[in-house]
Amino acid sequence: MKKNYYLFNPGRMSRKDNTLKFTPVDEDGEAGTPKYLPVETVKALYCFGSLDANSALYNFLGKQGIGVHFFDYYEHYTGSFAPKEYLQAGKVHIAQAMHYTRHGPRMALARELIEGASFNMLKNLRYYDNRGKDLSFAIERIEALRAGIPEAPSIQELMGVEGNIRQAYYQGFDLILDHFRMNGRSKRPPANEVNALMSFGNMVCYAHCLDMLYHTQLNPTVSFLHEPGTRRFSLALDLAEIFKPILVDRLLFRLLNAKMIKAKDFDAKVNSCLLKESGRKIFARAWDEKLKETIQHRKLKKKVSYGHLVKLECYKLSKHILDIEPYSPFKAWW
Repeated sequence: MKKNYYLFNPGRMSRKDNTLKFTPVDEDGEAGTPKYLPVETVKALYCFGSLDANSALYNFLGKQGIGVHFFDYYEHYTGSFAPKEYLQAGKVHIAQAMHYTRHGPRMALARELIEGASFNMLKNLRYYDNRGKDLSFAIERIEALRAGIPEAPSIQELMGVEGNIRQAYYQGFDLILDHFRMNGRSKRPPANEVNALMSFGNMVCYAHCLDMLYHTQLNPTVSFLHEPGTRRFSLALDLAEIFKPILVDRLLFRLLNAKMIKAKDFDAKVNSCLLKESGRKIFARAWDEKLKETIQHRKLKKKVSYGHLVKLECYKLSKHILDIEPYSPFKAWW
């Protein structure tokens, strides 16, 4: 079974027959003991340390369909190596572009994306509200804001509704978390531990969505909620909106409340805070376990992993733009 590999140490990756050879390098430039990754077990590589590699390796990774995602020192996603678009189909590409350029179809999809994202945020709040945390103020506020989703006449106003929903959602975090405080969302740089962990988790979630998009016929640069940019895969941002509450936020609550990640796992400075390598490793391990965890799918009547749910969402989007089946966003039912 293929799996993701997370590379935290700087080092050199090379090909050795049909195996990937990773040689870590310490601060003095001394090479450590190589590690070998059978290529048939590698789904994607996530690089948090510097990676030294040559074109021969990337040619090999491209032929094997293995993507490589890069993050900088500040844990920001910086880019990906994506293999040749082996599933791209002209019919899907044209239909996707038409849905973007036509106001009505684009707004319909954008509203569904916000509908799904806000529903999953409410699901998280209600879970903790039922366990003694009084989150009624945030729940009522979000429910009121959700009424404005069908009424928003433009993408800009819809994004405004989404921003207000998220603001209300984040106000509930300080009640859910036992040992840390969020004090609102802050980015670039994150102001405290909660924001640092959320930024890191969101980046990993975005990279996973991009990875899943690559294995479908959708073009990741043509999006419906976020504006397509010249350098980013904005459809991955659209998808991540739906899954961040379920995949990232729930993990964040668990890791912090169970003290699996502690204050010592952060590098806190004045007005900025970053995860240390120890914290990144704990999150990456828990993230990988989360993606493998399965649930009984209501419609498919079989067990499906959390990681595969994202791919199923891509298929649903494809069916919608091809007029096969109207899109309905993923909404957690448990």
